[in-house]
Amino acid sequence: MAVPASPADFLPQVKDGIESGLLKSRGLRDPSKLIIGSYNIRYGVGQFLISTGLLRKAGFNLPRRRAQVVAENIRHAASVFSADSLCPPVDVLALQEADKETERAGRHHVAKKLAEALEMSWIHAAAGIPRGYPPQQRQWWLDFEEQIGLYDTGDTGVALLSHVALEQIARIDLPWQECPWRPRLSLGATIKLGSHQIRIFNSHIDPHSAVGGQIEQLGVVLAAADRSNAPVVLVGDFNTLSKRKCIQTRQLLESRGFSTPFPTGIATWRGAGIRLHADWIFVRDLKVTRSGVVRPLSTSDHWPIWAEISLP
Repeated sequence: MAVPASPADFLPQVKDGIESGLLKSRGLRDPSKLIIGSYNIRYGVGQFLISTGLLRKAGFNLPRRRAQVVAENIRHAASVFSADSLCPPVDVLALQEADKETERAGRHHVAKKLAEALEMSWIHAAAGIPRGYPPQQRQWWLDFEEQIGLYDTGDTGVALLSHVALEQIARIDLPWQECPWRPRLSLGATIKLGSHQIRIFNSHIDPHSAVGGQIEQLGVVLAAADRSNAPVVLVGDFNTLSKRKCIQTRQLLESRGFSTPFPTGIATWRGAGIRLHADWIFVRDLKVTRSGVVRPLSTSDHWPIWAEISLP
């Protein structure tokens, strides 16, 4: 029987811009398969992006009791990712918009708190939001998000939570000229499975960029993937918020040997009656046997996605 983790096991360490809380690997529930999930958790604040954005413009910043609401949402997400109901229990979970101690997240370290609830190891790379740099107004449909305060001491970022060993961890800063107040990045790691290895990259691509800017960011991730001899998994919020972006992103990755179990256009994001395909899982030199979208989890405006990978 595994020994329960204690709070001391989750004390973070920081190296090369990556924060981590690493536990002894529990291993896979089933050695014949690896379950990988990806979730833009939207700092745990809930699903109502557009309506809460409109309310903020009118002077009402909801939800109130922010720390309590985010804590409850994190607990709910943890129950879903471990209960084998809406999705299989995940072995590795990639997070985007995982805030670290921001006011908008109720000062919670979202990745750390979710990892504690799931008793998983975690690594987190903060975006490095520039202080005092006000966001510019861009496309109207991207203007509903609650921004991190200009002098908020917290940050946001991407994270990997895992029940198996993570090695060769690397932060990849992506080109972000289109949106200088919001850096974008990817987090790479090698999943160690006995004598086998899988390289995984968790990316959050800029929604403000046109197709060319998004392709440029993905190109940096692909270059890192090509430096690995191991099978590769690319996951994350690629912000393909139009049919053209979906098609061109898929064409790029398929031209580089990747495949995805998700049909183009499947809804992974929703708001005000609109549904879009933003989140993806692509694999190279691996076989996906099952996959799905986790509905109706409502701790974010995104729905998580998952894939079951067959192992030798």
